[in-house]
Amino acid sequence: EMRYAAKIFAGYQAFRKVGIFGSARAAQDSPEAKVAEEFGRQMVAQNFMIITGGGDGIMGAVQRGAGRDMSFGLNIRLPFEQRANETIEGDKKLINFNYFFTRKLNFVKETHAAALFPGGFGTLDESFEVLTLMQTGKARIIPVVLLDKPDGDYWETWMKFLTQHLYKIGFISEDDFYFFKITHAVEAAVNEITGFYRIYHSARWVGEKLVIRIARSLSASAVAELNDKFADVLRRGSIVQSKALPQEQNEPEICTLPRLVLTPHRRSFGRFRQLIDAINRAECV
Repeated sequence: EMRYAAKIFAGYQAFRKVGIFGSARAAQDSPEAKVAEEFGRQMVAQNFMIITGGGDGIMGAVQRGAGRDMSFGLNIRLPFEQRANETIEGDKKLINFNYFFTRKLNFVKETHAAALFPGGFGTLDESFEVLTLMQTGKARIIPVVLLDKPDGDYWETWMKFLTQHLYKIGFISEDDFYFFKITHAVEAAVNEITGFYRIYHSARWVGEKLVIRIARSLSASAVAELNDKFADVLRRGSIVQSKALPQEQNEPEICTLPRLVLTPHRRSFGRFRQLIDAINRAECV
């Protein structure tokens, strides 16, 4: 399953992709489904591809908006409920999985953003998995938006559980709340995702160094401001603007991008998300 999925995704590496999670049981004409459909339409207009679980409900609505050509479906074989929606059924980008763990791996591996809609156990499972992997530094940091119908309170209710129980008890920290954003407006969700990649491009570890690739060079004053605001993130040294490191030569397609290089503590990854936000607001040369 892993080999076959890698083969399918290999032909679409030029596109950023949004992973979508939400209930398969939502009615096609429900307010949540209408929001999902419009979200899919607007993300494709921004040249993003869409990845869903391939089923009906929220997943089918998003793929109706996105269209067949810009959609992937990662379907799970179940004895009930789950079947491919009509948009993606029969397409080569519909990948059928027998195992949840291989399906989950491909969602995390291939997505550059996540959009979460109201759903049941599966949706909450995927939501907490994405957040856990970023919180522990085991997955790249991506924008995560939590969408609902205009007057819905699904994610606000979820947020109360986080703030009044997990946070108050001390099981999560204040920085963890920077990993996601709740919104009821499609435009705000789209802007959150596209804005994340305004200057920030990607990141990788080279030994103890974190190399942040950026679309444009920052001004000297902007780099100085980052060093001032994020001194607590640094284990030693400072944030330095640089060219590609020698170890990055295996990614020739992005070797010309400028870099920010730092040696950070490998903890409090919510601060890394705040650093990315600050980079996207910074003054460029």
